[in-house]
Amino acid sequence: MVPRLGQVKVQTTVSIGEVARRTGLSIHAVRLYETRGMLISCPQRDPGGRRLYTEDDIAWLVNCCLFRSSGMPLADIARFADLVREGPGNEAERLRLLQEHQQRIAEQTAALKAANQLIEAKINTYSQHLAEGSAAALWTGSG
Repeated sequence: MVPRLGQVKVQTTVSIGEVARRTGLSIHAVRLYETRGMLISCPQRDPGGRRLYTEDDIAWLVNCCLFRSSGMPLADIARFADLVREGPGNEAERLRLLQEHQQRIAEQTAALKAANQLIEAKINTYSQHLAEGSAAALWTGSG
């Protein structure tokens, strides 16, 4: 439901344990992301002082997990979060940060493809030698 003018969007909140379950992060990692400034907003607290997270917080943490799995440094994730928190006016810097990371991913992908081609060639060589009964030659440096 989209809020109408004058209505406030109310989000349900969940515990840090539920956030951990839904993101695949440990509770410790969720806290680390918070203390390192990588969340867009500071979690609310219940009367007992326990952290409460919104669906938006969870969606952002899922993004952070994807950024990390792609090799983005924690400092870059924190910088990106800072820029988002600052609001409009810094979109060019956000874009630059993402483009730089995308370039690093492209370079890593090319390196992985080259390594995979080498491994594939070695697999073919070993398979052929094993099928022919000439695998002993592989251990002499000729394969």
